[in-house]
Amino acid sequence: MSVIQIREARRAGARMVIGLSGISGSGKTHTALLLAYGLANYRANKVGLLDAENRRGSLYSDILRNDAGEIQRFLVGDLEPPFSPQRYIDAILQFQAAGVEVLVIDSASHEWEGTGGCEEIAHAANPRLPDWATAKREHKRFMNALLQSNMHIIACLRAREKVKIHRVNGKTEIEQLGVLPICEKNFMFELTASLMMWNEGLSQQVVKCPAELQPILGRGEGYITAADGKALRDWIDSGVALDPEVEHARNTLRTITEQGVNAYRQAWEKTPKRIKKILDGDGTHKTLKAAAEAYDAQRAASQPGGQALADLNSEVLAGD
Repeated sequence: MSVIQIREARRAGARMVIGLSGISGSGKTHTALLLAYGLANYRANKVGLLDAENRRGSLYSDILRNDAGEIQRFLVGDLEPPFSPQRYIDAILQFQAAGVEVLVIDSASHEWEGTGGCEEIAHAANPRLPDWATAKREHKRFMNALLQSNMHIIACLRAREKVKIHRVNGKTEIEQLGVLPICEKNFMFELTASLMMWNEGLSQQVVKCPAELQPILGRGEGYITAADGKALRDWIDSGVALDPEVEHARNTLRTITEQGVNAYRQAWEKTPKRIKKILDGDGTHKTLKAAAEAYDAQRAASQPGGQALADLNSEVLAGD
């Protein structure tokens, strides 16, 4: 069974996942919404804000404006605690189902350090012997939801001064690490581009930025605006033209593979015949079906007697 599709490399169907981190007042939320507006081709109704900051996002409800100065309303959804990776995943999928094209998450730091987040998951059973394997497994699922989403995503992250405590020759020494984002240590490097915001958004420190995007996101000085978001969108759209309905279906099915064979089969059955024919013909269906089976096999390996169910699911899907 095919695990991957091998094809000629072209820029097509790219999805941006951008991280903006900073201390309070650094301009990350304001910048994220303006960037999202341009990235959505100046269609505010295609911009969503997942607000985990106790409705603070609603304070920005008037910032998106068209050329005539008229307020353009974006969509907002408030995420209440617990801030588990799964609740973030469910919220992301809900925005995706609502037709949002660019999602701002404010703040993604809660997934790691907030109530019910990964740190609490790790320490839930035994604070003296944290279960980081479970917490990091849940975090990876959250990362997959970000990276495989049908939407462009801009994740805002809190930052603060951090220190590291060492014992040297029996004495305690404190090492100043500077201002760092509150997230899993690899988070910022797994995204398309990552910036640390300063001076209410006027300055940015580049953590990661591809060379092609340096003129847009890697300038370091000057406000990032909706025009920069539009420049990003134009760069993406300058690649190979794709059928938007097919790409939406492809990306939606991709996000569902993590739920396993049954969920994938149900989603496939609801896919329009025209799109089914295309995704079957180009090998996408076969590849995603294999991914769904692999997810079930992983879960089965950790559950006594579960392998038989995974084998049965594989037999059912074999005829699809």
